[in-house]
Amino acid sequence: MSSQRPQSDDQHPEACPVIESLEQIGSQWRLAVLHELLAGEQRFNELKRSTGANARTLSRVLDDLGEMGFVERRIEEDAPIATYYSLTDKGRSLEPVFDEIECWAGSWLEAVDESDRR
Repeated sequence: MSSQRPQSDDQHPEACPVIESLEQIGSQWRLAVLHELLAGEQRFNELKRSTGANARTLSRVLDDLGEMGFVERRIEEDAPIATYYSLTDKGRSLEPVFDEIECWAGSWLEAVDESDRR
């Protein structure tokens, strides 16, 4: 039996691009925020309401997505100060991915629901 440990992603020069992509966008909250922002620019409280995330989680997710270049923040200094979030070109480029996931879900999740009823 070998006592070698599996290689970490840092040691594996050709890590799977699917896994790498999911590490960036694959959390429940990141996906929810990205999907909501496909409809256009939104304020923090609008995103909080539409995603169901608590304020702390949403703030962290928006910061993470901003650092990775998916989301940009715009602040209006007029009283009252308002912060708006929107997708960057990188974020908008995910729209066909979401379309495909929705198409897949329509075909396969419906089939699962029907088999549960039998």
